[in-house]
Amino acid sequence: MTQQTRKTATQDWDKAGWRAYPRVQMPDYTDPAALAGVESQLRRYPPLVFAGEARRLRAQLADAAAGRAFLLQGGDCAESFSEFSADNLRDTFKVLLQMAVVLTWGAQMPVIKVGRMAGQFAKPRSAPTEVMDGVELPSYRGDIINGFDFTPEARIPDPTRMLAAYTQAAASLNLLRAFSTGGFADMHRVQSWIADFVGGPEAARYRDIAGRIGDAMAFMQAAGVNSDTAHQLSKVDFYTSHEALLLEYEEALARIDSTTGLPVAGSGHMIWIGDRTRQPDGAHVEFCRGVQNPIGLKCGPTTTADNLKVLMAKLNPANEAGRLTLIARFGAGKVGDHLPRLIRAVQDEGANVVWSCDPMHGNVIKSSTGYKTRAFDSILREVREFFGVHKAEGTIPGGVHFEMTGKDVTECTGGVRAVTDEDLSDRYHTACDPRLNASQSLELAFLVAEELRARREDAAPVRTAANI
Repeated sequence: MTQQTRKTATQDWDKAGWRAYPRVQMPDYTDPAALAGVESQLRRYPPLVFAGEARRLRAQLADAAAGRAFLLQGGDCAESFSEFSADNLRDTFKVLLQMAVVLTWGAQMPVIKVGRMAGQFAKPRSAPTEVMDGVELPSYRGDIINGFDFTPEARIPDPTRMLAAYTQAAASLNLLRAFSTGGFADMHRVQSWIADFVGGPEAARYRDIAGRIGDAMAFMQAAGVNSDTAHQLSKVDFYTSHEALLLEYEEALARIDSTTGLPVAGSGHMIWIGDRTRQPDGAHVEFCRGVQNPIGLKCGPTTTADNLKVLMAKLNPANEAGRLTLIARFGAGKVGDHLPRLIRAVQDEGANVVWSCDPMHGNVIKSSTGYKTRAFDSILREVREFFGVHKAEGTIPGGVHFEMTGKDVTECTGGVRAVTDEDLSDRYHTACDPRLNASQSLELAFLVAEELRARREDAAPVRTAANI
């Protein structure tokens, strides 16, 4: 799409226009003057990301839409002010790199690495209030809005929290850029981390894959292809993403790209619209339709084909590949009931989209010990169903989207290290929803890699020694 076409598509859009539309899942601030002061301050701050980075991500996602790349999106359910540290950020980044290498082996194509980081501070909630010991208070909506402590004072929405979120996001991006380009992401280092994971007896089934990855790295080293001769092996492209829920924050950080003259969300490379905020005539769709970043759209069981067609027309009127990622989230056992009709709606419109699977949000259960959790087997089942439906429909499964952490938490049950209901209380640290821990995340990457490899081999016209 030409620059002039993009300008035409957004000429009736203003970054504050969302304020005239119905808003849901957003706080009502009690001090308008304080809110206005915070917004004014944020408007003077530099953007957190740059337009050229967002354009590069769009181009890479266009490859994913065409089956030439695969999207890996993962990170915290909700980033926390209190648990923020360089070590936590490093550990999650490290696991994402390991997952990406394993998926690259399976897909035999580039893996686009997008973190739920440096902006994932706000969360939609199923109810506006929660009750504890007979006391009812407003729900916790993420650290950018209110506090986690169950007190009346903590649960009052505080606009100054946006400034703290910006500061933490800026620090996170600074460190992530250093990790991405400063040698930490070296492919040989990542491969050694993978080998360490499969060294334990519980990971025996993944040793063959790890061995093949190791053999490939050894061959490249012997052929003179290493971090000194091929800079692609020592650094990676890494992008950030979050749900664009708190629109006052998003508006204040929106900027005009000096190169193209087009509006860009400066809060993150990719933003998405949640399943609870995707109303076609709502404030969130109105804001997101105007910025030029890649946009994600969560699609749950209540998404109708007609609704999806309207949303695609609003969010990607020029039908540009890489602009729109549809993130399916139905729950294990339900993918076949919903995904085929949405795929056909996309086909009816001839729409260019990336199909991604979020197997987390439809699989939340309450454990026998009272903790909210997710079962590893259910997460894996939904991923397999996602691949199965796309195989049946002849369409492209373009990515996966996980809530995970690099820490050794016990929030989701199952996996090779067999977290049980009784184990959940050991290290249950999430502020909102349960996350995969480092071991479970990498195990899931191995299993997704097997799906990708099977898909690739099914698509190959001839099986030769080169792809065995």
